[in-house]
Amino acid sequence: MTSAAPSKQPPLPDPKEITKTYAEVAQRASKLLTDHIQRQMKHGVAVPQDELGIAQAFMDMMAKMLANPYKLARAQMNLVWDYYSLWQQSTLRLMGIDVPPVALPAKDDKRFKDEQWEEHFLFDFIKQSYLITARHIHDSVCCVEGLDEHSQQKVNFFTRQFVNALSPTNFAMTNPTVFRETVKTNGHNLVKGFKNLLRDIEEGDGQLRIKMTDTSAFELGKNVATTPGKVVFQNELMQLLQFDPTTKQQFKRPVLIFPPWINKYYILDLRAENSYIKWATDQGHTVFVISWVNPDAKLAKKGFEDYLIDAALVAVDKVCEQTGEKEVNAVGYCLGGTLLGATLAWMAAKKDKRIASATFFTSLLDFSIPGELAVFIDEQQVAGLEKKMKQRGYLEGTEMAGTFNMLRSNDLIWSFVVNNYLMGKDPFPFDLLFWNSDSTRMPYAMHSFYLRNMYMKNLLKEPGGITLAGVPIDLGKITIPCYFISTIEDHIAPWKSTYLGAQRFSGPVRFVLGGSGHIAGIVNPPAANKYGYWLNDKLADSADDWLAKAKQHPGSWWTDWQQWVTGLNEQKVAARNPAKGKLGVLEDAPGSFVKFRLDTQKKPA
Repeated sequence: MTSAAPSKQPPLPDPKEITKTYAEVAQRASKLLTDHIQRQMKHGVAVPQDELGIAQAFMDMMAKMLANPYKLARAQMNLVWDYYSLWQQSTLRLMGIDVPPVALPAKDDKRFKDEQWEEHFLFDFIKQSYLITARHIHDSVCCVEGLDEHSQQKVNFFTRQFVNALSPTNFAMTNPTVFRETVKTNGHNLVKGFKNLLRDIEEGDGQLRIKMTDTSAFELGKNVATTPGKVVFQNELMQLLQFDPTTKQQFKRPVLIFPPWINKYYILDLRAENSYIKWATDQGHTVFVISWVNPDAKLAKKGFEDYLIDAALVAVDKVCEQTGEKEVNAVGYCLGGTLLGATLAWMAAKKDKRIASATFFTSLLDFSIPGELAVFIDEQQVAGLEKKMKQRGYLEGTEMAGTFNMLRSNDLIWSFVVNNYLMGKDPFPFDLLFWNSDSTRMPYAMHSFYLRNMYMKNLLKEPGGITLAGVPIDLGKITIPCYFISTIEDHIAPWKSTYLGAQRFSGPVRFVLGGSGHIAGIVNPPAANKYGYWLNDKLADSADDWLAKAKQHPGSWWTDWQQWVTGLNEQKVAARNPAKGKLGVLEDAPGSFVKFRLDTQKKPA
């Protein structure tokens, strides 16, 4: 009988190599610290400011909580009782008695998927202790009597950020996956992770910019944004792309897509398998899309009105000129949908009927329920943001990206901290995260107008609440058929708020509620057969009433939209070749505007 071969152990670290590595790390860390100090001295060390109003919100919360000592004492006793229950459960388990846990993570909580979180006594105890503490902290601060609604939103949001940051999964000694890797590699993972941390600070010019994916694995036009087409027009705000036909005939009405300028258009054209643009082209549509400029200080004075006149309306002009048609079907995504709504109202006032139907992807027109983004929008914060934007001429793309990442911090921040800095691994190539890291700026004038008039004052829903290019905007004058697709888990454009916007129109509206969130629920091709959608042909007085009578359907809403849009006009014409249109060709898709990446540009000292 032969004995089993001993498992191969990793080699012990070479002392010379360790010395060399630590010297390199120390040198890089020292340089980063020196650069930071020099920047502080150059610009003057400012007194820390509570620009987000976090300190004030928590001070108000503590004052309200201390005013009710009985409730506070009861919360503390409940916490102690749960700790006692955990000790009791853990003791019985240590004795070999099978007992149910006191606290369990949510089913969609990916942090505790390692088997050791449940099987190992110590890690299970750490996990449950954290979950108990997190729950009691949330319960204590979530509904403080007498605290105003906005302060309560801030307290809830930033408490969640604090609790997420303190998760035992984020520390090497309390994460079983990291602990095993540290033992297995003799600590090489932590050294590699520290190098990754220094790399991300260096590439962020002194600020930590967590690398979410291997950006070198993707190239626009090669393996993302690959649908063939041509740039047929451009001005200082946008390029207009027309995609090559894949059918012998196409529907008479072309489709014009207004993507958000918070992000780039190719979220709708990541890969052939999940590209809405390619799918729509394959269904026989002549597809055009606006590719927005990534603005600099020269465009600081461009406002929301400019985006309407010089981009939206110009795009409609050029699509009609290119195809020879008098009508188009328009699609707006997120902020692009907000622009589309304003454009439709402007055109209705001018008796311009060239947009025959409109589709809104997760688009806010009534901002009554802004979701968690409201945490970042009040007079103090907007005024501070305007001050920064006025100095630069634009909102820096990384600032907006950081805000969106905080909405899902466990998935978009802490999971990468664990992978990159504790496990010492390089991020996995992922097209969606490549797009997510491709930040865009926004002009000062436009973003200030948008925040104040849409989010803060909610004037777009009011007839004549805002005036653009001399025209009072009234959504009630929109009478064309409209299709709204929202998603049930959307944290950016909550579906109950998009539903309110759908009720502002006077024409026929088809409201559809998809599964998942702001991105995954929209980029949901039929072949994936995921999520499903809810449909109720009649708009009810409230979103809850609508959902109560809605019927759930399997698969993708894309097929429902196709039936809806083609049912409005089934006429077809010979396939349209972009190169043979009246506008001519400037360059191949995806064009030069979308290829400009902020993370490859050197910032001024």
